[in-house]
Amino acid sequence: MSPDVALPLLVGLPLGAAAVSLLLLGRPLVLQRTVSLVVLATMQVLSIVVVASVWDGSVVSVRVGAVDPAVGIVLAADPLGAIMLVVSSLMLWTVMVYAIGSQRTKEQAPAFHPLYLVLAAGVAASFLTADLFNLFVAFEVMLVASYVLITLGGSRDQVRHGMTYVVIGLLASTLFITAIGLVYAATGEVNLAALAVAMDQVPTGIRTALGLLLLVVFGVKAAIFPLFQWLPDSYPTAPSPVTALFAGLLTKVGVYAIIRTQTLLFPTGGEVSIALLVLAALTMTVGVVGAIAQNDIKRILSFHIVSQIGYMIFGLGLFTLAGIAGAVLYVVHHIVVKTTLFLVGGIVEERAGTGALDRLGGAMHTAPVLAVLFLLPALSLAGIPPFSGFVAKLSLAQSGFAAEQWVVTGVSLAVGLLTLFSMTKIWNGVFWGDPARAAVSLDREHVVAAPMTVATAILVTVSLAFVVAAGPLYDFSERAASVLLERGAYVQAVLR
Repeated sequence: MSPDVALPLLVGLPLGAAAVSLLLLGRPLVLQRTVSLVVLATMQVLSIVVVASVWDGSVVSVRVGAVDPAVGIVLAADPLGAIMLVVSSLMLWTVMVYAIGSQRTKEQAPAFHPLYLVLAAGVAASFLTADLFNLFVAFEVMLVASYVLITLGGSRDQVRHGMTYVVIGLLASTLFITAIGLVYAATGEVNLAALAVAMDQVPTGIRTALGLLLLVVFGVKAAIFPLFQWLPDSYPTAPSPVTALFAGLLTKVGVYAIIRTQTLLFPTGGEVSIALLVLAALTMTVGVVGAIAQNDIKRILSFHIVSQIGYMIFGLGLFTLAGIAGAVLYVVHHIVVKTTLFLVGGIVEERAGTGALDRLGGAMHTAPVLAVLFLLPALSLAGIPPFSGFVAKLSLAQSGFAAEQWVVTGVSLAVGLLTLFSMTKIWNGVFWGDPARAAVSLDREHVVAAPMTVATAILVTVSLAFVVAAGPLYDFSERAASVLLERGAYVQAVLR
């Protein structure tokens, strides 16, 4: 299949399927499930087609409706966008399988499937759009669905914390559209490729101000320091499938937007590069310290989202080929591992009714498979060799030392040790000890639905496959970084 067909389908197919799913309301639930699983699997195939098209470091694009790129919609995929599409499609399909087995999702199912498919369309559009305004539209499509999903069918506490997420999202969107207006006023362009050319003519002070403004806009969505406070409260209260998807994927859409705009529009780094490195160190530190202070599985993992975002910003802030390659590799690794850990946390809550560490214990004896499903991604998150987290952190540390950024590199290594400590805290609280002494145990007779365990096992297998494919993955990440830094191939493909 040609990329000219695959790119529009990746956005249009889930939107059309969402409409079909709405028409199936009131019909047997199996029909909605079938539509969702088939469409998400098709998106996975289409994303693989796109990756194959850009494997050599090329860029593919298509004008929707054959309209001039200055005023029309242009979809483009380079190695970064393509690898994000593959991983996000896998997460969307796997979490849907998990959601089918989740009791909380069954209660919300009539609205869940159409919203989920709209979210999938927004995610794909965010990775493919080559226009700053259309990126705003893609974000809004994604966020509108997420606003409902995070509060759907919930308790008063869930709705209260979900409203914090909604309010912060609306404020960030208002700031985003304001930033677009300022960018257009300074350059007369919103097409990303045209902006890459026009921004070079903008005075240095204005260009730096615009770079920092866009960093704030996407920093809210990525939950970097000090813009992260909404995340640890909002995510843990949502249903487990929603939390897992948001934790693994949605913040990475914000990271993707930061990487895309900073490398394409502000390629020299300058003051923005210094700001990124400072923010990276603070984000890593505050996130891991917050995680250590928590007593609930989801809250610990939520703070770790913040901490791990710091590693990605660290690689970008170096503005070197190796640094950005390490950031790309880290994003891919983290999406899979973090989603997996939240799925495990959901299974624990499903079986025990709580995620509080001081009420659990001994699950290794009553749920040994679940213990293994937690242990492997937890070790990877902490960066223990030979797991994918070690490969990603090693590449970032080497890049930091090569760039003589001793302080932030040292912080990243120290945070890795603290991450291991907090993962050990979950292990000791949930899986270690005597189950007879726990206030709540994971009873052997209370077995969760098979789709939940199968979906989690699939992602654990994928994270282990990253270890085997570490060499090719890093080579592809380097090609992605090369395209980002050189810019010419992307600009030429979008404006052709």
